[in-house]
Amino acid sequence: METGNPDAAAQLLERVLDAEPSSQTALESLARARFDARRYQDAAAAFNDLLDAAPDNDYAHFGRGLCAWHLQQFETARDHLALAFVMRPQRAEYAKALAQVKATIMARIDGDLPLNGPLTS
Repeated sequence: METGNPDAAAQLLERVLDAEPSSQTALESLARARFDARRYQDAAAAFNDLLDAAPDNDYAHFGRGLCAWHLQQFETARDHLALAFVMRPQRAEYAKALAQVKATIMARIDGDLPLNGPLTS
């Protein structure tokens, strides 16, 4: 990831996980690499796996929330970001992301638009 190639990092981390499937550090790194590669569905799956292993991992909830946000799954994003924020309210990035998702949801409600998915014309 330090070289700026998150796809290459993801490939290496997938191999690490094949050898050490219970490594939460490798799983978090894989999720982050996939996120950085804009592979949000794959990153969400890795964050879900991390949450299965460690449901109290605030960063996993934050990452899962950001993936959902990018996938326009705003209700899921809100729920995971809210959990992350409750676990670590001092993290400004958690509060900011949660506020932005809540604003998106409110704007969609006010505009009588669907709460999830892309807007179609």
